This record gives sequence, C-alpha cells and structure tokens, in this order.
Amino acid sequence: MTPFASLDRRTLLSRGTAGIGLLGLAGLLRSESAHASALPLGPHFAPRAKRVIHLLMNGGPSHLDTFDPKPLIAKYEGQRPSTVDLRTQRKTTGLLKSPFRFSQHGDSGLWVSELFPHVARHADKLCLLHSMYTDIPEHISGLLMMNVGANQPTRPSVGSWISYGLGSENQDLPAFVVISHRGHPRPGPTGWASSFLPAMHAGAFIDTHQLDPALVIPDLRNPSLSRGDQRRQLDLLQQMNRLQLAREGADPTLQSRIASFELAFRMQFAAPEAFDLRQESKATLDLYGIGSEPTSGVAGGRKYGGFAEGALVARRLSERGVRFVQLAFAPDIPWDDHTDINDHRPKAFECDQAIAALLTDLETQGLLDETLVIWGGEFGRTPTTDVTAKKPGRDHNHFGFTVWMAGGGVRGGFRYGATDEFGMRAVENRTHVRDLHATILHLMGLDHQRLTFRHSGRDFRLTDVGGRVIKEIIA
Repeated sequence: MTPFASLDRRTLLSRGTAGIGLLGLAGLLRSESAHASALPLGPHFAPRAKRVIHLLMNGGPSHLDTFDPKPLIAKYEGQRPSTVDLRTQRKTTGLLKSPFRFSQHGDSGLWVSELFPHVARHADKLCLLHSMYTDIPEHISGLLMMNVGANQPTRPSVGSWISYGLGSENQDLPAFVVISHRGHPRPGPTGWASSFLPAMHAGAFIDTHQLDPALVIPDLRNPSLSRGDQRRQLDLLQQMNRLQLAREGADPTLQSRIASFELAFRMQFAAPEAFDLRQESKATLDLYGIGSEPTSGVAGGRKYGGFAEGALVARRLSERGVRFVQLAFAPDIPWDDHTDINDHRPKAFECDQAIAALLTDLETQGLLDETLVIWGGEFGRTPTTDVTAKKPGRDHNHFGFTVWMAGGGVRGGFRYGATDEFGMRAVENRTHVRDLHATILHLMGLDHQRLTFRHSGRDFRLTDVGGRVIKEIIA
C-alpha cells in the first residue's frame, strides 16, 4: 500500500503539489546561474559568419563624398530646398556639391568616389546600406549607439555581446579586441566595456603605436617567475577560488575572474605571436602599404598612421579565432570635417589601401566568406554647409548615412535603401543602427531577441526593444 492510500482527495492534491513551486524555483535558479556564467551560450542557429571585423571611421565620414553620390546637389548648389531645410548642429545655409569625382565599378556598377580607388576594386564584394540613421547628431551619443546600442554608457558593447554569446574560437586569446593608434578613439573604454556582462567579455585594447610583440599588451609577462612556477602559483590560486565558489554558490564575478586569470596566463605566450608582423612576407606587408607610403593619391605622408598595421593585425587575430575585432580610425574623431570637406582626402588616403588589402588578404586566406567586414562611422554628414566659409565643410547628419559590409554571408555588389535626392534623409528601407546590430548578430548565428542577460530585475539585450534583421541583404 502506498503512503497516499489513506489520504482523502483534497489532502492528496494539497501535499502532492506542494513541491511544484520549489521545482520551478530550482529551474529558475539554474537558469539564472547559467545566464550569469562566464561560459558562452552558443549559437541559436547555423551562423553565416564566424567572426566580425568592424572598421570604425570615428568622426562620421560623408556618405555624399564616398559611396552615395547625389548629382542634383550641383544643380542647386548654394540653395536651400525644403528637403534639406532641417535644423543641424551648426549653421548651414546652402547645398555644397562634392569636390570628388564618382565612377561606377565592377560588374555591379556600384558608385565609389575617387577617395577610395583601392576599395573600388572590390565593388562586387560590397553591400552598401544607404539608408542608415541614428538618434542624436553628436559624436559621443552616435558612437555609443554604434558601439553599445544605446545613447548612454551603461550597456555592453556589440563585441561583448558576441563574446558572451559565442566565446572565442581560440582559448589563448580574448574573444574581443579593439585596435587604435596613439590613444583611444571616442567614446573611450565605454565603447568596448562589458558593463553588466561578466568582465571577461570586455574588449582588450591594443595601441598599434607600440607593436613590439613583447610590449603590445602591458604587464602581460611575469618578469620573475618561470612558466612552470606561474602555472603552479595559478593552480593554487584557482583551487582557492573554486573552494570559495563551492562554499558560497554561483558567483558570476568570481567565475569571470577564474576564467580571466586562465586567459591571462595563456595570453602571455599566444598574444606576442599573434601581434608579430615580422612573420608576414614582404609581399603581404607591401599589399597593406606597411613600411612604405600608401599608393593612392596624396603627397605629404601619413598624418595618423598605424591603420595599415592595425588592419593586418585584425586579419591575424581573426584567423586565430578572435570573434570580434574593432579597428578604429583614430585617435579621437578624425573624420569630423566641419571646416573643409577636402580634408577627407588625406584620411581616405591613409586607410583605402589597407582596407582593400584586408579584403584581398581575407579572400586569399579563404576567410572572407566567414568573416563579416563592416565599414562606417557613427553618422553621416549634411549636403549643406555655411556657404560663406572660405573652406566649407559639412555638419553632422544623423538623418541618413551609409555603412557597407562585405563577406560573412551578405550580398556582394548590392545596394540597399536610399537617401533622398540630396542625401539628407534616409527615405527607402530606413535602417536604424539597432537593425544593423540585429543583422550582425543574425549572421553570427545569434537571435537578437533571445540573446539576453538578466540585470536589475529585467532582461537586457543589445537591440533593447527594437531591431529588425535586414534579410534582404543576406546572400
């Protein structure tokens, strides 16, 4: 006879269901623990891309002078039609035609300006998103939106979300690396922070000004202990950490620290090799323009420098399994050309050859199909200017701008969306930055609505409550 045989129906139901709530609570606690774990979650579906290289053009390059020509501007130059009569950050009085020639390239006939002759040779690989827009025409807000999906510096960056979702393919290197030259790009470390995600998902910052393999990451090597002694020391420390974890229960911060200690130990031997450009052939260095002046267009030498080296490092890190590499054209916001739009020329001169070399190199190495390359700034620039200025430039334009992608499952030689006839506003297939983020995650095998992290009583995600996968651009 069972223990329940002598119970009446009401008592049986009462006692028999009393544990259901506890079972639900146990499942919830397991879910919370897994959610906060330092371990990657894994893709939601088969990815089209395994890694991302984001070429961030800090300061907002002009779409009207690079990839989105508007010939009607020349016809109405100096005038202010109602289409462009919008309030912008600085005073503008009339239309300004582009000083740069455009021509069509490749079988696709995509339009590219003379600023990017090397990139133009890859026209049939480019997927041009002409209908981008963002929320605020100010650099910090725009860069935060592009980097973290919000206008406030309180959210994890795109790279951190991808690291959290997928981890690194190489356990000896971080999943997320940010590269710049001679200092931080705006908005600084908040642009690659992990925020409330475990700390191990934050970006590792590298300055190409110091590319000595032994020094590129400060304080990486222990100067006084051998590798074996370090291993024994770390094993003891990690044993104590795990005892603490067993005693106290799930602790995301301690779990992350354990993982970070292990990664730091392995990095001191793997990272110097990854950053050692001396391993590359002369032909590869020449392809990127390293050790010589770039071969497109402007006399007077490099002003910013380091971008070509950064592009090659990005390829080396990507082929070694780093999930997300952001290469910033920096320091600060070089593309912010309010006072003379002709200043776009030297900046394009310094990155054009290297960007084209990166695409060529990835394709040659068999990596382009599984590497998503993204180019663009935080917003675009206006077709209008202050026509009274001696050297007119262009103001910030968050209403419409261009970003392009290549590789990683997107359609090559393809144009998506459009700005109006003067390039002021996105009018066809308008694409918010959150749509871009949703699409990046989708190509990496992650559902932007399911990739969440519970913090302060709510589930956060990169795309907040917005975002739409741009399925039309997927090959």
